[in-house]
Amino acid sequence: MLGVYVHLPFCERKCNYCAFISFTNIQEQEENYVNHLLEEIEQSKNKYFEGKKEKIDTIYLGGGTPSIVKLENIEKILDAIKNNFYLSENNEITIECNPNSLDINKLKFYKKVGINRLSIGVQTLDDKDLKIINRLHTSEQAIDVVRQAREVGFENISVDLLIGLKNQTKENFIKQIEVLKNLGVKHFSCYMIQVENGTKLEQLYNLDKNIILNEDESVDIYEKTADFFNKSEFLRYEISNFAVKGFESKHNYKYWTGENYIGFGMAAHSYINGIRYANPKNFSQYYLGENISKEVLTKKQIIEEHIMLGFRCNNGVNIPFLNSLGYDITQNSDYKFMKEKNIIIEKNDKVYLNPNYYGVNNFIIVKLLP
Repeated sequence: MLGVYVHLPFCERKCNYCAFISFTNIQEQEENYVNHLLEEIEQSKNKYFEGKKEKIDTIYLGGGTPSIVKLENIEKILDAIKNNFYLSENNEITIECNPNSLDINKLKFYKKVGINRLSIGVQTLDDKDLKIINRLHTSEQAIDVVRQAREVGFENISVDLLIGLKNQTKENFIKQIEVLKNLGVKHFSCYMIQVENGTKLEQLYNLDKNIILNEDESVDIYEKTADFFNKSEFLRYEISNFAVKGFESKHNYKYWTGENYIGFGMAAHSYINGIRYANPKNFSQYYLGENISKEVLTKKQIIEEHIMLGFRCNNGVNIPFLNSLGYDITQNSDYKFMKEKNIIIEKNDKVYLNPNYYGVNNFIIVKLLP
């Protein structure tokens, strides 16, 4: 079933590590942007689906910081999607939020309009690290917001945490997870911080390499984190994502398993029946509907993506599917060695990456590409 992504590129302040397409101090653009979003949603049936209403089961409002967008505009966007698509009963509707831009009334409103999953950008419960990465909230605010969300009735709460921040240790990172888990968080996305080109973090890192942990220290924390979740009721269903069974992100799973999804808004991507579309990355071109790229994936690209994504999550790599595209992965010169060493695990018609090797997954994937 189709998934829908909506990009809302508005932020109160740019985080030091952020390389996403987002902008600050442009709230005056919101009404104009939302009007174009509604128009794009309205036109999508004719543009992609020959005038038919497609069935969807996930909606994901991402950014940017969707939780700073006016509530009436959030409702308009959701109404437009519901009017132009058939929304399944067993749906997942997610909104990305920052702790400082949430309150009890906003949470109640989200619940009222059908949002049933929160993705909260906590990043860390260490106030010193929050300042280093230029976050607006405090650890106390993050804890309060999770507590309020539970009080309002949100069962499906995900939090983002960054691995590799300056003041982190294995012990205090696990403690942060325990605090949030005890508040009722059912999903954790734990990402290793990256120094992206053009970010403020890159400038700070060039001045002082100790502003974040080195790779070995970060991997050590990641492995300890995976071990902690492995001993609890959480399943690692993708390299960076851990969830209680039934609380995996249905929407993100679409990206990792090659399902169809459609993206609305500036810089949003879509993947429909082997064709990838990408909207322009600036307001003027987006408003004019210019420079929408379209790429028909080759067999080689589909093979490579299937292998890369399959080894990142517990869905695995489908051997007959690769065979149908003309690539027998089992004949790869490194395949037999990796299978014998239990680096990869073959089961029925699929092959999986041994979770013990997730930390070096890129190296292994490269070896198994055609």
